[in-house]
Amino acid sequence: MQRSLILLKPDCIQKAIVGQVISRFEGAGYSIIGSKLVQLDDSLLNEHYAHVADLPFFPEIAEFMSSCPVMALVLEGENVIQGVRDLIGPTDSTAAPKGTIRGDLGTDRMKNVVHASDSPDSALAEINRFFEADQIVA
Repeated sequence: MQRSLILLKPDCIQKAIVGQVISRFEGAGYSIIGSKLVQLDDSLLNEHYAHVADLPFFPEIAEFMSSCPVMALVLEGENVIQGVRDLIGPTDSTAAPKGTIRGDLGTDRMKNVVHASDSPDSALAEINRFFEADQIVA
């Protein structure tokens, strides 16, 4: 069994489509084993986006991602990392095929509804960044 971190982004929360997104994950057979609302602060944003923190568009990402709380989830299931990435589609919602979460519900490259871990290593680091061990039901 694999685990993946999912962040339901501010556009997902503001458009009140959290239930639609979660139902797609559950419909694909993935289990929610951790869930909480998180207001992202500068420290967490800098850590989570360290790979782009020195790029000119980072302030826009930080402003968007801290505009309201996000819902952090830990999903568990067989091949959950690649399976979720297939469900959500590519980062740019305008290039995401219909039938994917981003293709159906996203707006652009940043307002793309959801973040999902992209590898087992990033999943482990991201889950540990957002959740304490006792916040995950195993």
